[in-house]
Amino acid sequence: MAGKSDISSAKRMSEVAPVVHAVDDDPSFLRAVSRMLRAAGLQVAAFSCVADFLAHRRRCPDIPGCLLLDLQMPGLGGLDLQELIAKEEEPLPVVFLTGHGDVPSSVAAMKHHAVDFFTKPVSADDLIPALQRAFARDAEAREARRQLRELQERYRRLTPREREVFALVVRGMLNKQIAFEMGTSERTVKAHRAQVMAKMQAQSLAELVRAADRLGANKTGAD
Repeated sequence: MAGKSDISSAKRMSEVAPVVHAVDDDPSFLRAVSRMLRAAGLQVAAFSCVADFLAHRRRCPDIPGCLLLDLQMPGLGGLDLQELIAKEEEPLPVVFLTGHGDVPSSVAAMKHHAVDFFTKPVSADDLIPALQRAFARDAEAREARRQLRELQERYRRLTPREREVFALVVRGMLNKQIAFEMGTSERTVKAHRAQVMAKMQAQSLAELVRAADRLGANKTGAD
């Protein structure tokens, strides 16, 4: 189980309303789209360039929500920011809204998992559902990362011997086979196995195998 500070931090973040981080170098459009979204009850943080958004992001890296990006802006453009944000520990989903859309750009955006791609002008009926899908994607991803961190913390609490038993159990080996493999008694293996199940908070072998699969696919922090 995660520490109390981790749990309380996760709880606080789950209570924070998601924010649309709108980045566009056209001030009049930025004002208009901000008014539209606020009228729909969404929280908006507006930025006139990528650099301003990145400065804000460094100060407040964990705010949930999504990005609403223009494609072409002075300096770094929307696709550049999409690539940068994808490398962060808590990346934000992206919706593109641009006056300069073309097929190659839209293909590149969607290839890098943009939620949607619109050209200006766009109606609230089209844009707001896309932003809500982005919010949902962000919430699901944050919850998956939280669960993985908890799983990694449980694994770190296993002793070296318990990790050996864990690895052999999820390979489908019986207690007597594990005892032979490890050069110990079946009773000792049973004791280690019980500790593994308890520390990993697994109620069944199937749950333990799923945990091993997740840890194996996300090795960082599990060693």
